Parts: sequence; C-alpha cells; structure tokens
Amino acid sequence: MANPRVFISFDFDNNLTEKNLFVGQAKNSRTPFSIEDWSSKESLPQKEWEELIKSKINKCNMLIVLVGKKTYTAAGVAREISFAKTQDVPIFGVYVGGTDSTTTLPTGLQRNRTIDWNWDDIADAIDQVVKEGKNK
Repeated sequence: MANPRVFISFDFDNNLTEKNLFVGQAKNSRTPFSIEDWSSKESLPQKEWEELIKSKINKCNMLIVLVGKKTYTAAGVAREISFAKTQDVPIFGVYVGGTDSTTTLPTGLQRNRTIDWNWDDIADAIDQVVKEGKNK
C-alpha cells in the first residue's frame, strides 16, 4: 500500500510536544505514511466530537497511539482506540516521553503491539498493519 494514512492518538494535555516531534521526524524517516492532523481545532459537544473523530479514523489505514506516562488517563485516547476497533482500523502504540514496557497502557491497546520509538521498528509495524483489518 503506497503512503497509508495514519491517525495519531495522543494525550493532548501531556504529550503534544512528543506528537509534534513524532510527526516532524516521520517526514525524515523511511516510514512511508502520511500523517494528517485531524484533531479537533475547537471544543465541541461530546456527540459532535465523537462523530467527527469516528469519521476521520475511518478514513485512515491505521491508528498509532503515542503512549506517554499519563496516556492511560486520557479519555479521548481510549475513545479513539474504541472507534478504531469498531471500524476494523489496525492499531499499534509507540512509547514516548521516557515510557517503556512497564508503563500503564490506555484501555484497548495491547502490550504486544506497543513498541519503542525507533523508526526501523515503526516502519516494520506499519508494514504489518497495512495487511490487517480493513486494509486486507
């Protein structure tokens, strides 16, 4: 699949810096994907936000969750993972901000699908998930 679309899920209150670094570094890596910043630009009522985010995730080939120290407490991240699962959008996580395999994961994200921030490993994960779920 040429240039799959990726939805980045992250804890806005605690990992915006890591999200910006991730997106910036992705442009200079061997990972062949495009990241769309489809985060809501304004505060919306819950139902409206859910409909908007569901639609955006459905237009993507995968969801990457940036896992920081407090991501497990971010309700929006858990909802985005849930939306991806119900729409058969493959998911994997990337540890950011000094986290590792001992970090508590957000609900719905599997430990065996969460990796270190290493571009070769991220490229391999992308190669795997473009063959899964709705991408088959």
